[in-house]
Amino acid sequence: MRNTLLKTNILTAVCIAGLASAQLFRTKDRMDNLEGFDNQKFSYGFYLAGNNFDYKLVLDPKYGMDRQKSLVQTKSSYSFGAGLIGKFRLNDNFDLRFEPGLQFVEREIMFDTQSNDKYAAGTTQYPAFTPRELTDADKVRNVKSTYVDLPFLIEIHGDRWYNSRPYAAAGVNWLLNLQSNSTAADDNSQGLFRTTSSNFAWSAEIGIQFYFSRFKLTPGFRGTFMMNNEMVADNPDTPPYWSAAISGAKTRALMFVLKFE
Repeated sequence: MRNTLLKTNILTAVCIAGLASAQLFRTKDRMDNLEGFDNQKFSYGFYLAGNNFDYKLVLDPKYGMDRQKSLVQTKSSYSFGAGLIGKFRLNDNFDLRFEPGLQFVEREIMFDTQSNDKYAAGTTQYPAFTPRELTDADKVRNVKSTYVDLPFLIEIHGDRWYNSRPYAAAGVNWLLNLQSNSTAADDNSQGLFRTTSSNFAWSAEIGIQFYFSRFKLTPGFRGTFMMNNEMVADNPDTPPYWSAAISGAKTRALMFVLKFE
């Protein structure tokens, strides 16, 4: 899937480069496209996204570290998303955007925490427990997430240069994780890594808008960074092999978005 997505992004970039060349450099006897499009108070569209999601982990110094060695690692994944666009024009240089979408994500968290057997006698944080031999299944958690992403963005753009113009945007997101399992009774001792369902993030985006005779095409790059800790702690009687090793887990994502308006 990773190679397929990479090839798709390369092909998309080549196509966009060709379109940009046609839009930017063939200037003789050319009319501007969609001249009044940006003067509309409201406009609509949709977008497609290729994503790379990962967790930024803060490890517990006792259960998540063995001297200078990190006992927990993450592996990012490539995924996809799609959504709708609603634009409200504020003035010639600023727009307010609402771009609700769905992001489909799968990530891996790897636990090399067998050394926490040394705390079997109990600590002030965790009661005594019977050590268990961690299997390969115990050491890897596949975390699947389906985010309902609701971003509100303020967009600032420059003046049009023929049939293109640059833009930048920033704002806040509310993300509802439909696969959070936050209220499940099972936890990592049964193989379930639980996360919060309601999350807040901030986003920043940059790109170029291209105007064609019938639509506006906008390729851009967006970064989304979660502000709250998404991890739900294991049950009190679960040995400190999993969530105890993590103080905080926050999503960070890089998206290539392709917008059609």
